[in-house]
Amino acid sequence: MATLMLAEAGAEVIKIERPGVGDEMRSYPPSWGEHGTNFALLNRGKRSVVLDLKDPVARQRLLPLLKRATVLVEQFRPGVMDRLGLGFEAMRAINPGIIYCSITGYGQTGPHRHVAGHDLNYIAETGLLALSHGNAAQPVLPPALIADIAGGAYPAVINILLALLTQAKDGAARHLDISMSDNLFPFLYWAMGQGATTGEWPGNGTALVTGGTARYRLYPTADGGMIAAAPIEDRFWTLFCDAIGLEAAFRDDAADPAATVAAVAARIGGRGTEEWRAVFAQADCCCCPVASLQEAMQNPHFLARGLFTPGVVSAEGRRMPALPLPIDLAFRDTSGDGQAPGLGADTVALLG
Repeated sequence: MATLMLAEAGAEVIKIERPGVGDEMRSYPPSWGEHGTNFALLNRGKRSVVLDLKDPVARQRLLPLLKRATVLVEQFRPGVMDRLGLGFEAMRAINPGIIYCSITGYGQTGPHRHVAGHDLNYIAETGLLALSHGNAAQPVLPPALIADIAGGAYPAVINILLALLTQAKDGAARHLDISMSDNLFPFLYWAMGQGATTGEWPGNGTALVTGGTARYRLYPTADGGMIAAAPIEDRFWTLFCDAIGLEAAFRDDAADPAATVAAVAARIGGRGTEEWRAVFAQADCCCCPVASLQEAMQNPHFLARGLFTPGVVSAEGRRMPALPLPIDLAFRDTSGDGQAPGLGADTVALLG
């Protein structure tokens, strides 16, 4: 996703893939023409070169590309690129201005640098998961790959752009150490601050933004829907209480928090989702029904902003919406055809 964002902004992005199978994501279901859908979404507009990095002769063929590259992005465990002869020092020797970006789970240093992990491990080890994982009988997995995207892809792009800015001044090479686990701690600023200053560390679902109060919770409706209620500030809380007709005895949510939660749940549970949609549209108190992804992609607001413009093209010419990446339209390159590259499609053109 990091290099997809760069490609969207006009960078020439070249994937180096293994012979025969290439990027494993190519085969992940469901399929989109010759590719897996995930591969097609994340690799549109890129180019593909097939090369066995373990073969010294093959690596020599890569040298012309490495010498002219502005940025190299790799996601092996620390030490792998060095063993292949493609580590930062080796690259700096042939390309003195290279921006070398390494994205790993635990970073280039520290006792865990060689430990295998996935998103779930990173959010578990940094304390993020402990703040809201449901009860023991029904533990809840986050629906997003938080560490991969928010801890890896986004920080990688930020630091690559910062490196490009500073390189314009001194021309020096830089090795960017992007640790997906390190970059999760900014999401915990409120919990870290509370624990560090009061000695009381928030637990599972006990804090303001994890369901610890009536003012920031999910409430089931009468027809199986869900209301996302976030009337945190007093003025929104007053509007919310008026809108649902909450009895005066429960409006002071600090007096008996559990009783207020139960009372609000009873009110919300007494009516259907669409009834509440209309109520909260009028009240404007930071409350709304929980939408399915399909509903969200049909939301008139998001459609009006052009988020889901068909942009990913299959080999058969079919189209599906491109990812609405956080790249302002002023920086987007719309000249490409929206296709993901076939495996090794650019090997001859780029390597001869």
